[in-house]
Amino acid sequence: MNNLIEQINTKLNQSIQNSSLNTDLEESMMYSLQAGGKRIRPVLLLLTLNMLKGDYDKGVQSALALEMIHTYSLIHDDLPAMDDDDYRRGKLTNHKVYGEWKAILAGDALLTKAFELVSNDELIEDKVKVKLVQRLSKASGHLGMVGGQTLDMQSENKTVDLTTLEAIHKAKTGALLTFAVMAAVDIAQVDQETSDHLEKFSQHLGLMFQIKDDLLDVYGDEEKLGKAVGSDETNHKSTYVSLLGKEGAEDKLDYHMKQALYCLDCLPSQFDTAQLKEIVDLFYNRDH
Repeated sequence: MNNLIEQINTKLNQSIQNSSLNTDLEESMMYSLQAGGKRIRPVLLLLTLNMLKGDYDKGVQSALALEMIHTYSLIHDDLPAMDDDDYRRGKLTNHKVYGEWKAILAGDALLTKAFELVSNDELIEDKVKVKLVQRLSKASGHLGMVGGQTLDMQSENKTVDLTTLEAIHKAKTGALLTFAVMAAVDIAQVDQETSDHLEKFSQHLGLMFQIKDDLLDVYGDEEKLGKAVGSDETNHKSTYVSLLGKEGAEDKLDYHMKQALYCLDCLPSQFDTAQLKEIVDLFYNRDH
């Protein structure tokens, strides 16, 4: 995983060239791309592709595109109109360094750059490329991440039920994690049964990620998180912890962890699932 993260970071640094317009927009884009992070989404894509015996190189552009979309969403989430955060990963947020309007444009530019990377990928067949663009646009748009964020914002200062909370997070957090897994499925062109098991795996993984986030927002170490804890309570957001309590949230985390592992165990025996099981363990035990 560390080797993959190094490769992803190197390629991200090479992915955005300065334009002839002589602005510092690219600097703002790179500021957030280089702000650190675990690169979980691109790593998950590449590890899934490796498990499916696909060619790593064929997944790189899609992995970079996915990280750009995730980064753009963080830039916009941090804005005063949204979560109004001053720090992310221990660094000042983009709008605190470059101003609000440039942060918005940097996010816009990263979003569109992502689709440029996928559409220009010369290593994958056109039919696969179209499928990836369709899947990525759905995962990141009003039916996926953006829709989930909208429902999340509309739910502030309200107590929502568990069904609504899961709907928010399946879209807001889970959609891009599902894309990571299913992009590998598209590239490797596997059978439908394998695809179905991996899609269910990705959905449980997405809910695991969010439940752990909710727990860390209350009980996490600010120094390790790189931001203040308690923002969900400050913003009056319903979370797994506020609805279920600490023990209830941990029980939900256990349930989705076990279901994710079960989905991997259902895969055909020729697939070595050890690396994806390590991802499950990472999601379960992470402290930042």
